[in-house]
Amino acid sequence: HSFLVSSQDNYPTDITFNNDGTKMFVLGDYGNDINEYSLSTAFDVSTAAYTQLFSVNSQEIYPMGMTFNNDGTKMYVTGHNGDDVNEYSLSVAFDISSASFAGNSERFSVSSQETIPSGITFNNDGTKMFIIGWIGDDVNEYSLSTAFDVSTASYVHNFSVYSQESYPTGMAFNNDGTKMYVIGYSGDDVNEYTLTTGFDVSTASYVQNFS
Repeated sequence: HSFLVSSQDNYPTDITFNNDGTKMFVLGDYGNDINEYSLSTAFDVSTAAYTQLFSVNSQEIYPMGMTFNNDGTKMYVTGHNGDDVNEYSLSVAFDISSASFAGNSERFSVSSQETIPSGITFNNDGTKMFIIGWIGDDVNEYSLSTAFDVSTASYVHNFSVYSQESYPTGMAFNNDGTKMYVIGYSGDDVNEYTLTTGFDVSTASYVQNFS
C-alpha cells in the first residue's frame, strides 16, 4: 500500500521515522519543510495521519536530505542551496514543534566535496557522517570529534557510485555498517555494497541492485 503526502508537499525529497515507528517525517522541497505524521500501527504507512510541520526555509530553500541523532534530540538537514548540513536541537525528542536551529556555529559546509548534497546519515555512535550528492556522484565520509556535533566534522575520504548511479539521491547502512545502499533516479534502483570495515566507505565494493 501507499500513503499520499501531496496535501503537505508535492516534491518530497526524503523520509525517516522515529525509533519505534510511531512517527514518520517527510522532507519536502516544495514547502521547504519537514512534515510530521503519526502512525497508529508502527511502521505501517497506511495508518499515518498528518500532525504538524517545521519550516527549514530560513536555512535551506532546496532541502534534499534529513536525519536525526539516536535519541531524536537533534535533527539535520542538507540541501543544494547552502551546500551544508544544518543542525537543529529538539527539546522534546522527535517532536519537530520543539525544534530550533542550533545557529551558524553548528552549520557545516560540504561544498568543497559536494555542491548538490542529496542525502545524509551517521554511523551508530555519531562519530562519522556521510553525505551523498549528484555532482561528485559519491559518498563522502567525515569524522566528528564530538558525536553528532557537525561543527566538529572533518572530511576523510569518498567512494564513487558513478558506475552504478549518476544521480544518487539517498543512502543507508545496515546496523553494523558492513552493507551500504544507494538509491537514485538514473537507474531507478537500490544498489548494494559490502564494506570490509564497518562504516569505512573506502572499503566498499559493489554487489548487486534491485530495480
